[in-house]
Amino acid sequence: MKNKKLVYIGMSADLIHQGHINIIREGLKLGEVTIGLLTDEAIAEYKRLPLIAFNERKLIVENLKGVAKVIPQNTLDYVPNLKELKPDFVVHGDDWKTGVQKEVRQRVIDTLAEWGGELVEPNYTEGISSTDLISAVKAQGITPGKRMKTLRRLIGVKPIVRILEAHNGLTGLIAEKTQIIKDGRTIEFDGIWESSLTDSTAKGKPDTELVDFSSRFSTIEEILEVTTKPMIVDGDTGGRIDHFKFRVKTLERLGVSAIIIEDKIGDKRNSLFGTTVPQEQDSIDHFSQKIHEGKKSQVTEDFMIIARVESLILQKGMDDALLRSKAYIKAGADGIMIHSKNKDGKEIIEFCNHFKKFENRVPLIVVPSTYAHITENELKDLGVNVVIYANHLLRSAYPAMVNTAKSLLENSRGMEASNDYCMSIKDIITLIP
Repeated sequence: MKNKKLVYIGMSADLIHQGHINIIREGLKLGEVTIGLLTDEAIAEYKRLPLIAFNERKLIVENLKGVAKVIPQNTLDYVPNLKELKPDFVVHGDDWKTGVQKEVRQRVIDTLAEWGGELVEPNYTEGISSTDLISAVKAQGITPGKRMKTLRRLIGVKPIVRILEAHNGLTGLIAEKTQIIKDGRTIEFDGIWESSLTDSTAKGKPDTELVDFSSRFSTIEEILEVTTKPMIVDGDTGGRIDHFKFRVKTLERLGVSAIIIEDKIGDKRNSLFGTTVPQEQDSIDHFSQKIHEGKKSQVTEDFMIIARVESLILQKGMDDALLRSKAYIKAGADGIMIHSKNKDGKEIIEFCNHFKKFENRVPLIVVPSTYAHITENELKDLGVNVVIYANHLLRSAYPAMVNTAKSLLENSRGMEASNDYCMSIKDIITLIP
């Protein structure tokens, strides 16, 4: 058929369902169908990372009956692709007349008007929701290998990856499920930080490696069992090199995405004590060897070993922090975490500006516990790839529980505590399905 009309259909196609097939059929009535497949980056702009990576989704859509061509759509906005293709028709279900895509729809109409194109909006297929389908899939859990890969994918497609601390199954569920709608976009945490500080504190123990990794593994599995998001584990110093190699293998087998180890030796002291307690930094050569041996022990390419540089904490200076970062990257570190206890954040900003100029650059991770005034957007502009909120759930839970306990003592009954501090009994008994 000569001079066949060009039809453009944009879709995510994370999970193919009858709604996608119906839209393609409607498009075929009008002409030859080109699919604009949203990239991982485009989808992550306004909601979660897709379950299936772009190349896999593209292969699936290319093999759907009636699809002549599949091209990437790099943004939620259709306009760049429309201006290039100048299609006669754009086909989309009528569900986008309201909600997050309302403005996108109007831009499609305005752009098509430039060459006399037409927007065709068949009725949305009732009873089908990609979000509900994906929620049902995620409710079944995730394989360790699939989970492990997710962190690298997130770092590759998101401007900044947002990680929240969890120290048990319940806090893992909070990190997994908490989300808000802001400026028309769904915002949520991308992954989970299993912290030695909060794990130890939740067990009533000091953060001195008194809680050994056998116990930590139990907490890690408890969180992994009820979540699907990637996990980064706080590995303290990593321990002896021969022990660290086995630790890497165990975490990898569980489906953990990364371990962060700090370049200190000797008795464990929390970094935020700084130089007020004795803390000794490891030699560059020895710590580099630990990274190297850890990388050699991996079974897959997906697991990440991230080096935490303590030079600023121990007041060794910016030059030492930069020197160590370059050495650890050379040794095979998949990322650098720079730590600081200064509240003004100036040394973090200075480090980030130097780090941007590295010839061999890896993802940069920060933990803004003390310089909490710096926003994610500011960190992103500094070149930060991952921000970890490392202890906030435990820090908020403790005062809430203390206030509840005091109220019970003060009032000799539970009514005030229930009214002021507690969720309802119905909510707590139905919290976990």
